[in-house]
Amino acid sequence: MAKNLVIVESPSKSKTIEKYLGKDYKVMSSKGHIRDLATTGTYGLGVDIENGFKPNYVPIKGKSSVIKELKKNVKDSDMIYLASDPDREGEAIAWHLKDALGIKDKQYKRVLFNEITHDKVIEAINNPTVIDDNLVKSQETRRILDRIIGFRLSKLLQNKIGAKSAGRVQSVALKLIVDREREIEAFVPEEYWKIIAVFPEYEAELFKYRDEEITLHNEDEANHVLNSLKEEYTVESVEKKEKAKKSKFPFTTSTLQQEASTKLGFPARKTMSIAQRLYEGIDIGSETVGLITYMRTDSIRLSDDFVRPAMKYIEENYGKKYVGYVKQAKKKDNVQDAHEGIRPTSVLREPSKMKQYLSNDEFKLYSLIYKRTLASLMADASVNQTTIIFDNNDYKFKTTGQILLFDGYLKVYKDYESSEDKILPEVGDGEVAVTNQVESTQHFTQPPARYSEAKLIKELEELGIGRPSTYATIIDTIKSRDYVTLEDKKFKPTSVGIETTDKLQEFFSDIINTDYTRDMENDLDEIAEGHMVWNEVLASFYKLFEPRVKNAFSDMEKKAATETGEMCPECGRPLVVRRGKYGEFVACSNYPECKYIKKEEVVEKEICSCPNCDGMIVEKKSRKGKVFYGCNHYPKCKTAYWDKPVNRKCPECGEMLTDKNGKIKCSQCDYKEE
Repeated sequence: MAKNLVIVESPSKSKTIEKYLGKDYKVMSSKGHIRDLATTGTYGLGVDIENGFKPNYVPIKGKSSVIKELKKNVKDSDMIYLASDPDREGEAIAWHLKDALGIKDKQYKRVLFNEITHDKVIEAINNPTVIDDNLVKSQETRRILDRIIGFRLSKLLQNKIGAKSAGRVQSVALKLIVDREREIEAFVPEEYWKIIAVFPEYEAELFKYRDEEITLHNEDEANHVLNSLKEEYTVESVEKKEKAKKSKFPFTTSTLQQEASTKLGFPARKTMSIAQRLYEGIDIGSETVGLITYMRTDSIRLSDDFVRPAMKYIEENYGKKYVGYVKQAKKKDNVQDAHEGIRPTSVLREPSKMKQYLSNDEFKLYSLIYKRTLASLMADASVNQTTIIFDNNDYKFKTTGQILLFDGYLKVYKDYESSEDKILPEVGDGEVAVTNQVESTQHFTQPPARYSEAKLIKELEELGIGRPSTYATIIDTIKSRDYVTLEDKKFKPTSVGIETTDKLQEFFSDIINTDYTRDMENDLDEIAEGHMVWNEVLASFYKLFEPRVKNAFSDMEKKAATETGEMCPECGRPLVVRRGKYGEFVACSNYPECKYIKKEEVVEKEICSCPNCDGMIVEKKSRKGKVFYGCNHYPKCKTAYWDKPVNRKCPECGEMLTDKNGKIKCSQCDYKEE
């Protein structure tokens, strides 16, 4: 038995780290959190409100066997290294492991793996620390807050309007989307006209009359200008200015999610899942190694250990003039700078060299991270911008062009950010250009745009709401609760989402808002710094919150169930539409006296013949509403597929081919149709 036990969160990391550490170490995984709040006690919160908000923790379902195995190995080890992820959540997991496994203070060390590479893992083991109790209390406070708000408000909304859930940050994010929709609905478009003079090599747009900005509100005003113009446009001024195009900061969690959304089309959840794999370790033939540093960070800082070889790499591969400097940003409030920005673990692991070891999506995200990091250490690009202003009977027209003088960081980042040349002819003051081609076009002001996923994440971060590592979960929740739909990849609130927001604002406007949520994030940071007492923060919140909940249970009007027009066959009362755990269903309005539920008539859509019996593969739904395809002779035949069968056999193994988003692949082997 190894003398040293290392406990990490992820099973995929454990084998890699064990290879690095050698035979004296055994590495095991907790598979994330092992405990959570119970659902007993007052309102099922798992928190003793009357006794200083003391939490009652119980093993997470399915984790009892993990705890038992870990306890056995703890007992047989001399030293325990708690190596959960290097953030508040990871700190809390380390504390739970220590507490649940009965590990004594002198028996453990806390280690932080900011990157999974041989040298950094060894360095972390050789420089252990202890659990930071303030970070643990901060995470614990967040969990209790989310439990109280989530349980109490969700119960209220389910009881009153049939909505599915509410949450501390989730409901504020939904409010942003609803508020934006109301801005759009209230928006009154205003007419305006543009006038553009068209020359052979460029166009110039009207922007001033004499020294005043000009706005043309209708066609009559536009025609008045057109009738006042001559064919001759006199050059009034030519301004040439060299401008720097600044290179970018390295990625934080939030900016990675935003850029991956806009440039790669990845949802936040997908981005974080891929980044997790890149961090935990990829088999690159000679070794299994983490390709990026830890991906949950608010920092843009890069370590000297990376910067020095990266600067040398830039000089050797692109030339000395491309070497830039380390970016420094003003530290924002609410920023956790415990570790670095997201970067590759080695500048020598170029994307082209790693491509053979990565899936297509892993390669795309790794390339983005690699090139963004390298670009952050490269020189600014520079452009020569030329602005020409013409005068025509006191009407001023402007055209702008630019030429890229030096590509700088765009040398590596041009795939994600272009800089197109727009060349203007050489002209001097007083010269005259002639054209009789002048276009007037009608336009209307546009309402504010709905939030895309990237824009919503940016807004949440700028408002200081939630933590970037939670944004993917927040977005998934409001989508899965049917509070929003996606139109052209932008969020539009549903009627349920709007009603949920309106009811919460009616009774909780001083709590479910951006200011209160931001201030609570600041309080959590103060707890993490040891400047505030965790249960005093909770007591202050609960004193404000609970009376409002009780008032809402008393005064919020209960939404009447929608009648179907049918009568209950058992008691003669009207049947109504109700919403349950798995969606809507029809039941008796006289519940609980009458428990009649109308059985749904299911018309099964036949897809193809079953390959394993004489039945048919039909479209079905799981208990949670997810579509799948199974044999209509179930349970006699258990043939089933998550992807739609295409009634063709795989040429390699003979199993059924399936269609996933237009891509045909085998349901059993790796065969894919090109």
